[in-house]
Amino acid sequence: MLSKQGEVVVRVFAVACLTAAAVLAGQGAWAGEDRDTRRDVREDTRGNAGHGTRSGAGAGQGAPADGGERILFRFKDSRITESSGLAVSPTGKDVYYTHNDSSAGPVFFAVGPDGRTRATFTLRGAASRDWEGMAASTDPQTGRGVLWFADIGDNLEGAWPDISVYKVAEPATLSDAVVPAVRYRFRYEDGGHNAEGILVHPRTGRLSIVTKQFAGAVYQAPKRLRTDRANVLRKVGSAPIMATDAAYAPDGSSFVIRTYFSATVYRAPGEQIARVTMPELRQAESITYTRDGRYLLTGSEGSRSPVYRVPLPEEVLGAAAPEPTSARRQAAPSPTSGAAGGPEPTPVARVRAGEDGSAASGVPTSAVLLWLAIAAGAVGAITLIARRTR
Repeated sequence: MLSKQGEVVVRVFAVACLTAAAVLAGQGAWAGEDRDTRRDVREDTRGNAGHGTRSGAGAGQGAPADGGERILFRFKDSRITESSGLAVSPTGKDVYYTHNDSSAGPVFFAVGPDGRTRATFTLRGAASRDWEGMAASTDPQTGRGVLWFADIGDNLEGAWPDISVYKVAEPATLSDAVVPAVRYRFRYEDGGHNAEGILVHPRTGRLSIVTKQFAGAVYQAPKRLRTDRANVLRKVGSAPIMATDAAYAPDGSSFVIRTYFSATVYRAPGEQIARVTMPELRQAESITYTRDGRYLLTGSEGSRSPVYRVPLPEEVLGAAAPEPTSARRQAAPSPTSGAAGGPEPTPVARVRAGEDGSAASGVPTSAVLLWLAIAAGAVGAITLIARRTR
C-alpha cells in the first residue's frame, strides 16, 4: 500500500502523462494556428488563382511549374463545420465532395471550385455513427462514378462490434436529393480499432482501412464484399502514427496516408516512396489526389476551413509511376531492397524523411523527446515510491 507521499507522486505523474498526451495529440494540429490564420488572410487577399503560393514550403525541386502549395478554396457552407473526408469527382469537372464528422447525419456535399455548395445529398437508410473518411472510384463496367463513405471511427478502440462502409452511385445531376446506399459491414481479424482512412483501389475496387493509432496499420478487405455478413479485414502492413486519412492515386500506382504532421506516399503497404510536407492546419483531417494525379488536396475541420493544393515533385511522380512490364522483367532484385521486397525510399529533395526535424515515421523530434522525458519520469516516480514504502 502506498504512503501519502507515494500517492501524491502517482497523481502528479498521472497529470503529467495526460498533459503530455494532449500535447502530442494536438501537435501539428493546433500548433501554429495563429500563423495559419494570418497566412490564410494574406493568401485570400492576394487571391487563390495561382497567387499566394509558398514555393519554399510546397514546391521543392522538380515541382510543377505553377508554384507551391496554395489554398484551392474555402468551404462557404455554414453547415460544413467538421470536414472529415474529401474526394474529387471521378467523372464531373470541378466537383469536390466532403462530409462532416460524427453526429451530423448521413449527408454529403458537392462543392464547386469556389467553395460553394452545389448540392446536398442524404443517404437513404444509412447511419452516421462516426463518419471519418470517403473515397471515390469508377465502376469499370459502366464508367459511372462511385462514392464510398466510411463509418469507421471508434474512439474507444473496440466499442462497436463492427464498422460500416456505404457505397453510393455518384449522382448524375447536382441537385439536392436522397440517394440509395449499399451497406457493407466489417470487423478486424484482431479486434476493434479506431480508424479514419479508407482506400479504394481505382482499378480493382479492393477496399482497405487505415487505422488511427500510435501503431497504425493497413487492413485489407476481401476481393468480393458481402452484404449478408461482416467482411473480415486482415492486416497487410503498417501505417504512420495517428493517420487521419488516406487515398489512392487515380492510376492506382501509389497511395498516400495523411497524419497530423505530414503525408507519406507508398507504392504498396510497407513500400514507402517519400514523405511530403503538408501545410499547417488547425486539425488535419482529409487528403486526396487531383484527377490528374499531380497534386494532393488536403483539408481541415472548422468553419470556413481551407482546402490546400500541394504539388507532388516530379521525382515522386516518376517513382510512383509503374514500370513497363519489360523493364520489370529485366531488373534483378536488389540485395538492399526494403523489408517488404520493394525499393528503398526515393531520396527526393525537400521530401526526405527527417529534413523538417521529424522522425522518419512522421513524428516530430520534440514529440520523441517528450516521450523519453515521460519514461524517465515514470522510472523516477517508481523508484521514489519503492523507497518510501520499504
